[in-house]
Amino acid sequence: MVDFGYTAHYDRQIDFDRNDKRVLEHLKQHEPSVLTCIACGGCTATCTAGHFTGFNIRLVQTLLRRGEIEPVKQEIGKCMLCGKCQLVCPRGVHMRNMILAIQTAITKLK
Repeated sequence: MVDFGYTAHYDRQIDFDRNDKRVLEHLKQHEPSVLTCIACGGCTATCTAGHFTGFNIRLVQTLLRRGEIEPVKQEIGKCMLCGKCQLVCPRGVHMRNMILAIQTAITKLK
């Protein structure tokens, strides 16, 4: 086999029928302020964990809407629950409550 200097990556196609939306539904019920998010990026820009670990709260929300739970598990473990994101949010989304509700939903819905 000839080595061309690159490797094949996993399939990045999103199958919305197969993905699990139960965590998102749990989040909507327990922290309804998440529905007001306009994805401005203020939370990600001020995130201390994001500067040191690559944590991205907007990515977490995107993955939840897609129903991709495994990457969400990996991401939310990086959050330090410092609350800076909540202070700068122009829509008043309770980010810490959101992270805690996601953790609860993941453990409850296993």
